[in-house]
Amino acid sequence: MRVHVRVRRIPRLTGFRAMAAVALAAALVGPLATTPSTAYAVDGSAAVRQDGSAETRAHLRALARELVEEGVPGVIVRVDDGHGRPIEIAEQAAWTRKDHRLRADDEVREASNTKTVMATLVLQLVAEHRLALTDPVDKWLPGQVRNGRAITLRMLLNHTSGLFDYTEDPALVPALTGWDPHVWTSTEILSLVRGHPALFEPGAEWSYSNTNYIAVGAVLERVTGRSLAALVRERIARPLGLRHTFYATGSAWRGRHAHGYEPDAAHMPPNVPEEFRNYAGPRHDDHVDVTGDYVTADGADAAIVSTAGDWSRFYGALMSGRLLPAAQLAEMRTTVPEGGSDDPEELGYGLGIERAKTACGTVWDHVGVVPGYATYNVTDSTGHRTAAFSFATSTLTRAAHRTGAALMDAINCAIFD
Repeated sequence: MRVHVRVRRIPRLTGFRAMAAVALAAALVGPLATTPSTAYAVDGSAAVRQDGSAETRAHLRALARELVEEGVPGVIVRVDDGHGRPIEIAEQAAWTRKDHRLRADDEVREASNTKTVMATLVLQLVAEHRLALTDPVDKWLPGQVRNGRAITLRMLLNHTSGLFDYTEDPALVPALTGWDPHVWTSTEILSLVRGHPALFEPGAEWSYSNTNYIAVGAVLERVTGRSLAALVRERIARPLGLRHTFYATGSAWRGRHAHGYEPDAAHMPPNVPEEFRNYAGPRHDDHVDVTGDYVTADGADAAIVSTAGDWSRFYGALMSGRLLPAAQLAEMRTTVPEGGSDDPEELGYGLGIERAKTACGTVWDHVGVVPGYATYNVTDSTGHRTAAFSFATSTLTRAAHRTGAALMDAINCAIFD
């Protein structure tokens, strides 16, 4: 589940959305004052490059430690600028060590980064002539989606459908906070959404909606006759050797994994509404350990588990054309402005991926947020340079917003020379 910086979403995710908004705003006007300046010799000598890398590593570690001091239970950072061994950093609060010793290669819930994978699967089927981006949703899900005759697969993928975001319906609160054991199916979610009016006419505007990808997942299963877990395994994880990447269908993890936390009700920030102040899970040190919670409404919009290293390999394969033919990759990178027609197209959403113009270069990225986990993955246009960070919570203090913005800006710049 990912909450976009320009659109008001579930209050419990406001913290990460605000952090992303600050970071992206800073990127538009120039690098933050704390962004490292890496010096290179004219001849690109190894000694100077090593010094620059050491400076970048020290800066990123300082930001990660600052975030922990500001209340984030754990932080993972990975940066691969394509010139050597990646920078990998893991910092955690002392009180979390009784649960788990955090490592940079731990599995995390990727949340809405899942959308990039779902879009890749759709575009693979387009290349195989089994789907078309112009297909109306009703062709595959007759009667299940409001305005299904007018909404195309492209509109689902780039969030121009106008569908209400199911995560904003109060009926989903127990599922989103870990208390509801019932697993919501795509059919149930789409039925719930049909009771909400459309936000706008299909194709008229842009608005991020997790419902779009619930419908995408249902189409994928209808067309292929395969489960989403099988499609991710057979078409993405296994061909690329992603040993720690899978589509979660329950609470079980498959390897070493980061623990995720939310503040307990007594220590939740005061601006969080009552319905999102109490999460299911073991309690200690003023927090709730939500690692074992399975958000039973997450599906094609947010279900994938992965690691920073695996995601780097995925981005590399995606952007280099190993997963998609050139025509379909070009479709993925065809964006619509997220801020409307009057807004400079600094932020553009493609098919399951976002383009952002930062102070150091144009990046392709996605953000993901579910209880206990906030993730950000970024790549350049070639997939040769990648970076990621993840936080072991979706609730940030005001100070952590600022430091998180600095970290996002820093890793965006660190992938470029």
